Amino acid sequence: MQMITETETLARFCDQAAQAPYVTIDTEFMRERSYYSKLCLVQMALPPANNGEAGPAVLVDPLAGGLSLAPFWALMRNEAVVKVLHAARQDVEIFYIDGGVIPRPLFDTQIASMVCGFGEQAGYETLVRKIARASLDKTSRFTDWSRRPLTEAQARYALADVTHLRVIYEYLARELERNGRAHWLDEEMQVLTAPATYVTRPDEAWKRIKTRSNSPRFLAMVQALARFREDYAQSRNIPRSRVFKDDALLELASSRPEDHEALNRSRLLLREARRGEIAEGILSALREARALPAEALPSAADQPGAQLQVNPALAELLRVLLKARAEETGVAQKLIANAADLDALAAGQRDLACLKGWRGELFGADALRLCRGELALTAQGARVRTVELAAQARA
Repeated sequence: MQMITETETLARFCDQAAQAPYVTIDTEFMRERSYYSKLCLVQMALPPANNGEAGPAVLVDPLAGGLSLAPFWALMRNEAVVKVLHAARQDVEIFYIDGGVIPRPLFDTQIASMVCGFGEQAGYETLVRKIARASLDKTSRFTDWSRRPLTEAQARYALADVTHLRVIYEYLARELERNGRAHWLDEEMQVLTAPATYVTRPDEAWKRIKTRSNSPRFLAMVQALARFREDYAQSRNIPRSRVFKDDALLELASSRPEDHEALNRSRLLLREARRGEIAEGILSALREARALPAEALPSAADQPGAQLQVNPALAELLRVLLKARAEETGVAQKLIANAADLDALAAGQRDLACLKGWRGELFGADALRLCRGELALTAQGARVRTVELAAQARA
């Protein structure tokens, strides 16, 4: 197995990969002590040769002094080569942040497997077992990938993430052509390859925080504190929790300290946050929120999952319809719609992903008819079927 530590060697491999129809890719990274992921290893493998001989597979060491990833970034930009990854979102985020590139065309085997009937939890190990008919050695799963040198066992574990992926990709690509669902995956890849998917906006950070109060002034405090925390964590590349945790943020939004003495009475604030730049940032954020005019205050309706006027009976019918459609087609339910989508639909919202594209064809169109009273559900044995309602019955 080859560990690439020199730019020239990486360039030669990437030139070879540029002639292949696809390349399988995985990464190992660390994120526990930073805001952005630290790329520690890149694995790549090429398709088998025409004579059936296994294609080359390599490890690339981004931590090697003097190694430039420029040849790898160029390969990621080469649209003549399909980039195959499993659960690609975090990998693509790293490529976008570190290299300013999003790989296209992209094929995510986790999403493809959920489209092809492998269920909700389409983990790599499951696909290796069911498609590649192999097993994975999991002893190196919790490796610190920033440490060098890697052991033989660690290197084998890392390479297995791309060598078995070749068999999985070729199988799933054939299945998508056979069942006519290739365009479904294309729609999903448009989201994964959109730069906006990987941009975290400090102004929107507050929307991820679960609050118990819907008071506009309280939400303004949450918004200002979350914006400061996100800016601070991004600029210093440290985890949000190292600035202050969500429970401390909510305590501060409620108690609203006006000076350092009051700030020091916080029960949940880390010691490091009670002084210096963080303390000043907290007090400044709270002053900013305190000064907002009433018309500029945020509303609970601005938060995802805001309280909806859900028709509970309709929501339950939509869940039955979703389960039936998933069972009929073999597509994972959570890929079609989640519980929040169904509640929003039952509350009258219509700008939802489950009503668009292939989801609209599979589920959304009938879901809307069910909402309008044009469709009924009936059970035949263990199966649920839809029944068209006549106009007089709807009346």
